[in-house]
Amino acid sequence: MENITYEAKDFKKGQPRWCPGCGDHFFLASLQKAMAEIGVAPHNTAVISGIGCSSRLPHYMATYGMNTIHGRAAAIATGCKIANPKLTVWQISGDGDGLAIGGNHFIHANRRNIDLNMILLNNRIYGLTKGQYSPTSPRGFVSKSSPYGTVEDPFRPAELCFGARGHFFARAVATDAAGTVEILKAAQAHKGASVCEILQNCVIFNDGTHASVYKPEERKKNAIYLKHGQPMIFGENNEFGLVQDGFNLKVVKIGENGITEKDILVHDAHCEDNTLQLKLALMEGPDFPIALGVIRDVEAPTYNDAVEAQIAEVSEKKKYHNFQELLMTNDTWEVK
Repeated sequence: MENITYEAKDFKKGQPRWCPGCGDHFFLASLQKAMAEIGVAPHNTAVISGIGCSSRLPHYMATYGMNTIHGRAAAIATGCKIANPKLTVWQISGDGDGLAIGGNHFIHANRRNIDLNMILLNNRIYGLTKGQYSPTSPRGFVSKSSPYGTVEDPFRPAELCFGARGHFFARAVATDAAGTVEILKAAQAHKGASVCEILQNCVIFNDGTHASVYKPEERKKNAIYLKHGQPMIFGENNEFGLVQDGFNLKVVKIGENGITEKDILVHDAHCEDNTLQLKLALMEGPDFPIALGVIRDVEAPTYNDAVEAQIAEVSEKKKYHNFQELLMTNDTWEVK
C-alpha cells in the first residue's frame, strides 16, 4: 500500500469568517498542520462541532464535517465514532457550547472513554451571541449579561475532565503553533477520550483574557511546558522549578537554599493517580506558572472497543447471525 504524505493545504477549504486576530484563526492553522503530520487521510477524518464562533471550523476543513446544534457536538461525535470506528473524529467546542448546554455530554464522553479528540476552545466568553459571560468566566467578570459582575465561580475544564475520570488532558495557547500541534498529535495518538484545552482571546468581547501567556515573552515568564519524564523547570532562564511541599506544590529557585535540579519534581503524565496532575492543571498566576503541554495521558479500555467486543461475544452465542437466519429461528410454513 502506497504511503501518502499530506500537507496542511490538503485539509484546507474556504475562507474563514472570523474577526481578524481571533484565536480561531491560529488554532485552525495548527489543526490543519497537525492533521498533515498525523497522516490520516481527509476522507478518513470527521470534524464535528456545535454552535458558536469556533463551531464554524468544520466549514473550513476538507474532511467530513458537521456543524451541528448547540451543545450536542459530543453526542453526535460519539454516534459518528460508534457507527464508523475507522474514522478519526475531532470534536470542536467553545467553552459555552461545550461546558454549558453541552456540559453533560462533555463529562459522559470522558466517563465512557469514547475514542474522540475533544477540543475545547476557551476564550471565557460567549462571542457569537455578543459578549455574555460563559461557564469559564471568572467571578466578578463584567459582561452584557453580568453588568455588575458575575457572582458565579467558573468551571475549570481540567477539573471537570479529571472528575469525570478522564484519561487525557492537555493544554496549549492558540498563538503557540508548535505547542498546539504537539498536543494535538499526542491527543490523536492516545486511544480514548482526549481533551485539549486551547487558551485564546476573543478580540472583540474579551481581549486579553489570557494575556499572561498569549505572547512568547509572556509564556517564558508565566508558563511551564510539561513533558513526561522531564523535570518541571520554567522561567526565562529555566531558573525556577516545582517541588512538593507536603500535599501542595511549591515554586523554588534553582541554586538558592541548596536547591538543585535533582530536587525538582519529574513530570509523570502516565501516572494513574491524578492527584499531582490535577494540581498541575489547576495552577494559576501570579504565584504559579500556567501548565502547558500534555498533563495527563493514561491508557484505559475504550467504550468503542468494549461495544465491539460485546457485540462479537453476544453474536457468537446466538443461533442467528443475519436477518435471514433470524427469520428461520421461528416457526415457518410454506404457502402454496
